[in-house]
Amino acid sequence: MRRRLFLVGGALAAALASTLSTTTAHADTRPAAPPGTALVLPAPSGHHPVGRTVVHLKDESRADPWVPSEKRELMVSLWYPAVRPSDTPAPYMTAEESEQYAAATGLNLPAGLFAEVKTHSTVDARPAKARGGLPLVLLSPGFGMPRATLTGLAEEFAARGYAVAGIGHNYEADGISFPDGRTTSCVACMNRNYPKVGAVRAEDISFVLDKLTGARSVWQRGAPVDTDRVAVVGHSAGGFSAIPAMLRDPRVKAAVNMDGNFRFPNDTPLNRPFLMLGQPSHIPGGTDTTWDETWTELTGWKRWLSVDDTGHLSFTDLAPLAKQLGTPLQRLDGDRADAITRTYVTAFVDTHLRGRDTPLLDGPTARFPEVRFHCPQRVPSA
Repeated sequence: MRRRLFLVGGALAAALASTLSTTTAHADTRPAAPPGTALVLPAPSGHHPVGRTVVHLKDESRADPWVPSEKRELMVSLWYPAVRPSDTPAPYMTAEESEQYAAATGLNLPAGLFAEVKTHSTVDARPAKARGGLPLVLLSPGFGMPRATLTGLAEEFAARGYAVAGIGHNYEADGISFPDGRTTSCVACMNRNYPKVGAVRAEDISFVLDKLTGARSVWQRGAPVDTDRVAVVGHSAGGFSAIPAMLRDPRVKAAVNMDGNFRFPNDTPLNRPFLMLGQPSHIPGGTDTTWDETWTELTGWKRWLSVDDTGHLSFTDLAPLAKQLGTPLQRLDGDRADAITRTYVTAFVDTHLRGRDTPLLDGPTARFPEVRFHCPQRVPSA
């Protein structure tokens, strides 16, 4: 059990340990939140209040790939633009999810830490109407990480008028709580098979899309989903899974990989918009050659960006939350890392789902000097 928890939480533990042992010259020097103070996600910049509901989906046609004696089940958080907030703040995680994830980090964090994080959405708020339906963003979290770790980005999209579905891929995270009282752990973390993870998540994404659309849609949050405007945004394993998801399902019009190694055969051209956004090690000719290999197979609109002074978890809620704990994950200020992620990811999705002109994606800008654009013409020689 100790070995499994180290594997699941190793990324967070390593990031914190590394940061604490090195200088944080670029970080905000404000003191950490006092003990007992609840952590708070950065507020979204859009003008819509944000509603959130959670649905349980079961694919009766498919055995779970990690526990074959069960059918594939998913928990999905749905965020959406609302008319006004409800009286019930949306929790970040359940108490059981928080306990499992806190234990998985191996950092002796309080069991209830993540259950107490304050969000900017409310439960079952009255949905706003949208002429022509809502564009949809599907979010897929990192391996071993609960879907809640992308809540800030989800709320940002919803406040800007998007429907958002954060997918809890069962047995690929610590933990996922179900309506019957179960909270599952990361069974897949015991024997990591990353190509299988990508294939499973591609199936999960198509299944969720099926369930959110059509005559028997589980999406009952006001305006229907516009199936001509669908994007996938993922972190780490969720990011590399975007490619097999696009190859499998033509409904996915655009996708973003936030700092995930491309762990799949990089030999199939893809002619749809794609954004690669990563830490400084993810540059042309860097240690992860899968980014170079994938770049050559992207034949449509594409951008390759890296962000100075960031790490693997800088593109999740953990960047601003760790800052509040006084244990920053990277040299770049956690709130700044969060703002960069939100700004560039939403600009990309706005461009390709809403047809908006976003000069931000044309090249470097003094507004965000940390963001570097890369455009290799060929794979560097070994």
